[in-house]
Amino acid sequence: MSWRTIIPVAVAVCAVFAGCMRKEMRDVFTPVPNVVTADIQAGIERHIEEQIRLGEGHFRLPFGDRELRLNLVRVHTEYLSNLGPRSHFACVDMVDTEGDVYDVDFFLEGDPGLMTVTETIVHKINGQPLYTWEQKRDGTWHTVPVTGAPYHLLGVVTDRDAFEFVYRVILPELTDSAHMWLPMPATDAFQTVEVTAIKVPGEQCILEEPVHGNRVLFLELSPEHSNQAVEMRFLVQRIEKTAYVGSLSDDGKYLKPERLVPVNEEFRTIAEEVVEGKQGDLARARALYDYVICQMRYMKYGYGWGHGD
Repeated sequence: MSWRTIIPVAVAVCAVFAGCMRKEMRDVFTPVPNVVTADIQAGIERHIEEQIRLGEGHFRLPFGDRELRLNLVRVHTEYLSNLGPRSHFACVDMVDTEGDVYDVDFFLEGDPGLMTVTETIVHKINGQPLYTWEQKRDGTWHTVPVTGAPYHLLGVVTDRDAFEFVYRVILPELTDSAHMWLPMPATDAFQTVEVTAIKVPGEQCILEEPVHGNRVLFLELSPEHSNQAVEMRFLVQRIEKTAYVGSLSDDGKYLKPERLVPVNEEFRTIAEEVVEGKQGDLARARALYDYVICQMRYMKYGYGWGHGD
């Protein structure tokens, strides 16, 4: 083969190789769009809205041997996460036609405005989790059934715990004078609270409620405080609160009826049925607690909620 033949062939090979390299380099260095939680929220809300349209008014989700017909209650914006390039996570509360509340986890892929859902899992039913998450040694996560799961996966801390609690909010646009009440955690037999910072606009004072001793930070605000931050920081040390013998002197105060908590024959009958056969105060108290948890629904959906009844 002569040099005249070799040189054109070599040039052609280099050109092909360079073209392949440019393609690979484009694939490797193609910029991934920046994703913020608002993008993930928009993506999951768009998906749910579309599925409700296709489901003739309900988000239809196979679950066990039945199909759930759900509607959106809220997106947990605090749990929206970017898991990696074009990989995202969202968690929402949905309510079915029977009034049960389902915590549903969604995994999404794609860029802002083009996200698609790749997996949908029911995480909780009426606040009761079906599984928790565990991280493997390789950094990946997998689900673990709640039954038999160790305490550290369930977020249970025994004996003692210490943490910083931060309350922070941005004020909305104020067109007139406004008042704001912020509850403040209190020190008691089971926790010690230290206030480390209070950074708030406007006039402020701490008020104490005379009956129960609860304290609130009271703010007097005006339009000039619009869009400013309100922040309180506390250091909290807690000890585990297990069953203990309470003071009998306070029983009457907490057992009296209130405007939205009536005491009548209907509730008395329910209570007697729930504790029937239970031995000891602790077992009876637990039975009443479990009954309330199973019967109550906490959901901001439909009409009539928000009145405390």
